[in-house]
Amino acid sequence: MAAYRHKETLGWGIVLIIIGLLFFLWNINVDIWDIIARLWPLILIAWGAWKFYFGLKERSEETEKKQS
Repeated sequence: MAAYRHKETLGWGIVLIIIGLLFFLWNINVDIWDIIARLWPLILIAWGAWKFYFGLKERSEETEKKQS
């Protein structure tokens, strides 16, 4: 339960940082939507890599628990 809560807190922290960054860039007149329109595939790649890494990590932890 504690591990799930930690992941949830981490996820919300990342979301808030991204939202704050978007508003900051918008306030200093950076055309953020043009940047996002060009770089959205990188967001998908990073998200996929994140899920892949933690999926492998979780699988290895389950394997270690079964071996113990």
